[in-house]
Amino acid sequence: MTELHSRRTALTALTLGATASLGAPSRANAAESADNPPAAEPIGACTLTPQAVEGPFYFDPKLVRSDIAEDRPGAPVRLLLRIIESGSCAPLANARVDVWHADASGWYSGYDAQGEGGAVSTKGKTYLRGAQITDADGRVAFRTVYPGWYPGRTPHIHVKAFLDSKSLVTGQIYFPDEMSAKIYATREPYNARGGADTTNANDFIFREGQREGGGIVLAVAEDSADIVASLVIAVDKSGGAARDGSGGMIRRWLGK
Repeated sequence: MTELHSRRTALTALTLGATASLGAPSRANAAESADNPPAAEPIGACTLTPQAVEGPFYFDPKLVRSDIAEDRPGAPVRLLLRIIESGSCAPLANARVDVWHADASGWYSGYDAQGEGGAVSTKGKTYLRGAQITDADGRVAFRTVYPGWYPGRTPHIHVKAFLDSKSLVTGQIYFPDEMSAKIYATREPYNARGGADTTNANDFIFREGQREGGGIVLAVAEDSADIVASLVIAVDKSGGAARDGSGGMIRRWLGK
């Protein structure tokens, strides 16, 4: 009980000032967000969620790049993230943001013993992994493909944010269930596998987030070419929340 109370106290402290205005997009990324606005959330609505486990498939390929798809087939996704400080909501410049996720078949790059019977190896591969450095407005943009599912997990993307060598947050971010169902039913190569066996509602890691305020669901919109997915992530700049595992993500939609 004491541990849970301490966790909630730390999470509550991180919400102070979280509803402050995030301001207009920076010039560097204004075209990305203005031309491809995601679905909107009510103004001033922020939801704090705890950090999520890193999972077994992280490694640093030392690739600072915006296009991480490499040769992987799938529905194109433009992933727009903004990193801000909790409390002040000030943009966090020069932070490194790592993302990684499974391909349409549900396989991560760089690991063996995947797939049915552990027969799949992707050792030496670096697809769907990369890092970007936030601009003056705290923004990064990645080009990737829609993540595939694997047994027991809802579709998700992993994210880490660093300031210098200090990890500020480790999290998992999710897509709306209805979007995943549509992609897996209508798009190649996803439709060859069928729908995911796990949704946000019954994913154990997503539910852990809900206990502290909500799973971290991306805002999504489709244009003629891409799925545009966006999120604002608030972190504890001191790194304290990341060190003690108490939390450190605030969800809020990107947009004007």
